[in-house]
Amino acid sequence: MKTNLYQNAKSISYEESGKFEETRFEKKHNVIFSNSKEGSIKVAREIADLIISKKTKGKLCVLGLATGSSPVKVYEELVRMHKEEGLSFKNVVTFNLDEYYPMTKENIQSYYYFMHQHLFDHIDILPENINIPDGTVSVDDLHQYCIDYENAIDQKGGIDLQLLGIGRTGHIGFNEPGSHFNSETRSIILDSITRFDAAPSFLGIENVPKKAITMGIKTVRKAKRIILLAWGQNKSSIIKSTIEGEISSKVPATYLQRHNSTTFILDIEAASELTRIKTPWLVGPCVWDQKLSSKAIIWLSQKTGKSILKLIDKDYNDNGMSSLLAEEGSSYNLNIKMFNKVQHTITGWPGGKPNADDTSRPERANPAKKRVLIFSPHPDDDVISMGGTFDRLVEQGHEVHIAYQTSGNIAVSDHEALKFAEVTKGMRCNNDNGLMKKIIDDIVCKKDNAIDSVDVRKLKAMIRQCESLAATRYLGVLDENVHFLNLPFYETGSIKKNPMGEDDIQIMCKIIEEIKPHQIYAAGDLADPHGTHRVCLDVLFEALKILKPKFFMKDCWLWLYRGAWQEWDIDEIDMAVPMSPDQVLKKRKAIFFHQSQKDGVMFQGNDIREFWMRAEDRNNKTALKYKELGLADYAAMEAFVKWDY
Repeated sequence: MKTNLYQNAKSISYEESGKFEETRFEKKHNVIFSNSKEGSIKVAREIADLIISKKTKGKLCVLGLATGSSPVKVYEELVRMHKEEGLSFKNVVTFNLDEYYPMTKENIQSYYYFMHQHLFDHIDILPENINIPDGTVSVDDLHQYCIDYENAIDQKGGIDLQLLGIGRTGHIGFNEPGSHFNSETRSIILDSITRFDAAPSFLGIENVPKKAITMGIKTVRKAKRIILLAWGQNKSSIIKSTIEGEISSKVPATYLQRHNSTTFILDIEAASELTRIKTPWLVGPCVWDQKLSSKAIIWLSQKTGKSILKLIDKDYNDNGMSSLLAEEGSSYNLNIKMFNKVQHTITGWPGGKPNADDTSRPERANPAKKRVLIFSPHPDDDVISMGGTFDRLVEQGHEVHIAYQTSGNIAVSDHEALKFAEVTKGMRCNNDNGLMKKIIDDIVCKKDNAIDSVDVRKLKAMIRQCESLAATRYLGVLDENVHFLNLPFYETGSIKKNPMGEDDIQIMCKIIEEIKPHQIYAAGDLADPHGTHRVCLDVLFEALKILKPKFFMKDCWLWLYRGAWQEWDIDEIDMAVPMSPDQVLKKRKAIFFHQSQKDGVMFQGNDIREFWMRAEDRNNKTALKYKELGLADYAAMEAFVKWDY
């Protein structure tokens, strides 16, 4: 059972950061914070202190700035300090790292637009002190423009502090794999992974520019101070490679290992693959609590390729776990305890088995028939992520409710919406003909990357709503038990969503209080590539804080599932629900009802497989991992973590 998202994190303040001791694995200073907001506030304070210090000396403060999701909270805090604490930016000169090419300033996907939206429009920086690569420069003038941009930085005395994010390819700025150590400002071809990651913002990979203008590695490394931000589990692998790997052009961010004043600012998810976080017993002495012991034994079993019960003393001693072995006395005792723990997570009764001893079962036996509330961030996450468990809960007689937290309208393509509008118009419904003609015109005449009209968004939301009802009916859920919450934070018409608001929280409180569930299932997918899952989870947590004193909440358990992107680690799992081959096929068919998401979905990342393929692959692999640990051999399994709110 987990109690909060960051219980393994050791948050280190900037004041303590000088005391950091690199492990034998880590080649660059890094500071791990409990969450991105905490880390961003610390970074914003360092920037503010630098601005003030320079102002006191009558000097300009030259900042190198980044775009993307990583620095957004830093900019929010700087704006707050300007408005509430009087922080002035009149002595600040900025140089942005990069810009897509070609790209107009007016395009909502431009970094010019991004910087003004998040920072420049809200502070008192002088317009002439803002420098962002120009995506409209002609091809003939581009080479000289890049030289001039480089010279402009030098004329201002160089960059005092450079803010960076990091891409999954290891790029900083748009310095993709293969970039040279001595590269300067130039045009570059974007890596396919970079373009895939940008595809959601551009509503499709085909709309993402193939080129960009970027500062070079040498340009970045000339900065007096560098801070690299990385948030979220989807950055964990590249962070490990960057901090622990060898310097290589294959991972351009590793060049920062040769910079004398660089700090990586991470949240616990981004740091989760670092050796001192993932396998701390390889670094030094550990305090062996139950959680760490479970993690270590599962890791040992997977590393050695042995089932849990076949591990021997030598396996423990050879892999940094001799102190754990010494505490328990023998591998036999450790193995038996771990085997029983993992075995007890498996259940075919996700709502609890009636009239059974539930001492070692994941769920309570009573009440035998439970009220179940499944929260689905988008109108298909329920069947993609827990379709088999969903089916079991209905079949076993529980009162199952589904609450779709957002409309999901942004994920319906224009051509899909156009198809439905034309069908409706073709039916010659007098009341709708004028509206459908307007919707068709809105879609056909929409400019690139423009926000959908309200009517188009309503149609796209209705498409997803009807698909959801088709799937839930197929699984036997009554229509009155299906709820469409349409949380307001999502309804912007664009990829960029509003922050979580009070209205969102109240809507969640209302549905929970209305149903009074014994079980809540919710998406705990921290690697969601476009953030909606994370916001939906945060809204739920806030609602539960408010409702916790209510009497009915004493009987309510919270179970978290993961989305299509990844699965819980075996040592984290509290409940694993097996699926038969027939049930796997039934889950697949439920997913198929979401036809608008089946082919060429916009938010698939760099995995081109359809969601049903990814879901089955993940469920099969979870079952295989249980088998390899020495447990029963199932066709597929869905996994959940019990969360203590």
